[in-house]
Amino acid sequence: MGIHILVVDDERTITDLVGIYLKNEGFEVTLAYNGADAVKAILSQNFDLAVLDIMLPDIDGFELLRTIRADYTYPVIMLTARDAQQDKIEGLSLGADDYVVKPFRPLELVARVKAQLRRCLTYSSRDEREKDTSIISIDGLLINRNAHTVSVDERLVRLTPLEYSILLYLAEHRGHVVPVEELFSSVWNEEFMQGSNNTVMVHIRHLREKIGDSASSPRFIRNIWGVGYTIEASGSTA
Repeated sequence: MGIHILVVDDERTITDLVGIYLKNEGFEVTLAYNGADAVKAILSQNFDLAVLDIMLPDIDGFELLRTIRADYTYPVIMLTARDAQQDKIEGLSLGADDYVVKPFRPLELVARVKAQLRRCLTYSSRDEREKDTSIISIDGLLINRNAHTVSVDERLVRLTPLEYSILLYLAEHRGHVVPVEELFSSVWNEEFMQGSNNTVMVHIRHLREKIGDSASSPRFIRNIWGVGYTIEASGSTA
């Protein structure tokens, strides 16, 4: 799956138009026309970014922002019809990442979305990354342990929790061959049994597909036949 964006606005024309522009950029988009539907989406789906209108008929954008920030750190862009300084102060204090005032050009919003996605993947300089122990960087592969995000060559990659745990475990033990039994027991937290090897193989295959890797010419994950899997030691823990 690609990057998933939530767009919330009670003005259907605006919401649908923004959705079209974002889909044209290759993003997966979920639209909500009121706060109640937005809350359901926030609690039941995984998003990489949210665009929230402040003025909603039921639950306002600030309350939706509070709901997101209770559990998630992905970027949030607020939409407002008022260029009110107090709105901006309140939104930013609650954890908003950017503000767009209506009326706006859809392409401007798309540019803001892309900028926020880039910002959450990487830092402005190598020095800043080196200060953050939550970052693992390996030959274009970037794992942010705090945000639970993965990118390859600055492209966000959507992983399932199991795929993320496999990649993180191998990355944290890079330079060492991790036996299949150890990988399974550590990630699945279950006893290794007959059939567990196939389970690991299937998840590794899906993981490779998503990060642009291959078994025949591996860039990241190497299979040491009869033993387990490894990621080479090149790279750093920032």
